[in-house]
Amino acid sequence: MPRIGTQETRPVDSRRHFIGRAGLAALAAGLAPRPGAAQAADNLPPAVPAWTRSQGEAVNWRPYGLPADFEKGVVKIKRPSPLPTEGVSLTPLQHLHGTITPSGVVFERSHGGTPLIDPQQHRVMLHGLVKRPLLFTMDDLVRFPSQTRIHFLECSGNTSRDWRSPVSKTVQESHGLLSCCEWTGVALSTLLEEAGVQPGAAWVLAEGADASGTSRSIPLAKCLDDVLVVYAQNGEMLRPEQGYPVRLFVPGWEGNVSIKWLRRIKVGDAPFMTRQETARYTDLMPDGIAREFTWFMEAKSVITYPSGGHELRGPGFYEVSGLAWSGAGRIRRVDVSVDAGRTWRQAQLQEPVLTRALTRFRFPWRWDGAPTVLQSRAIDESGYVQPTRAQLVQLRGYNSRYHNNAIQSWGIAAGGKVSNVQV
Repeated sequence: MPRIGTQETRPVDSRRHFIGRAGLAALAAGLAPRPGAAQAADNLPPAVPAWTRSQGEAVNWRPYGLPADFEKGVVKIKRPSPLPTEGVSLTPLQHLHGTITPSGVVFERSHGGTPLIDPQQHRVMLHGLVKRPLLFTMDDLVRFPSQTRIHFLECSGNTSRDWRSPVSKTVQESHGLLSCCEWTGVALSTLLEEAGVQPGAAWVLAEGADASGTSRSIPLAKCLDDVLVVYAQNGEMLRPEQGYPVRLFVPGWEGNVSIKWLRRIKVGDAPFMTRQETARYTDLMPDGIAREFTWFMEAKSVITYPSGGHELRGPGFYEVSGLAWSGAGRIRRVDVSVDAGRTWRQAQLQEPVLTRALTRFRFPWRWDGAPTVLQSRAIDESGYVQPTRAQLVQLRGYNSRYHNNAIQSWGIAAGGKVSNVQV
């Protein structure tokens, strides 16, 4: 049975109320096999199923654990790209639970493919306006005091395809350039302290070792605050596509500045004006002026269930669930609307609510079978409220490509089919 209600807000439905109204017959129906599911009669209660009547697979027969074969549909999808080494793959948000993204389905964004780097031969160079230029081996980095934190990672191009019209069919297609992991590494401030930053230093250049040489400028103040040089993700060393053996991680900012396959850190007195922050990753405004260095990811949320591609199995109770996040810190509240934004009610936030991390929210909803639209809006601890699409367009027009954090709408048809709509 789904959980209903919280201590802070008690929605009209409760567990006892739900069962009482539905009755034992409806409860039994809810426990029945899903329509169309292939079921052998002798595997259903009260019979003892076949998998209980024989020994299972040998213990630890796989040297590295894999998901069950029945979960083979929980995978990343690749967006078409003209070059095989440049493009993105998208996280299956509609299939995930909680807030941590399994390493195998964390989204990817590559500009020159995934380099195959020998960690024993890899070095990270720190130079520029420092007193002692340094060259770090991986052993050096791991020996420094480490930090482990949970943070979201989002590409600023997330949901960009739906700026003008709702072309994405699923939440994976619309919001899949988003993941949340446990990151372990050394604070960049520790390395900068080791090198000794010279007076006049104000910016840092981070450069990757991939074929594109992706590089970005980051203010020194941010680097001294919470930026990590990361070598581990979700308890194990980074995956190759996530920057193995070492990457930069810049909490709360667009994913492109968290340079993967980090090879060089240069301290300077001005931004370095690289290709990735001039020709790309700028926001074109209605007057034709492009805003640069718009790294910050504003508060955003999305309902992942039910979402595009799902189909409700008739009127009744459903637990609406989704994710909220903000580059400004913690999520303070998430509101859910089940009537296209005409009214809003507060959702339950799953603990722990962490800074610059995904927060899972849940909302009890009884669908009456009529067509409607589901929405969510996030409010972060700074007081910022996630905008509607109309508010965002009024401010930035239609030429922007990045930082689309507008409220997402999912239309529910009378038959239960869920689709991406704009209201």
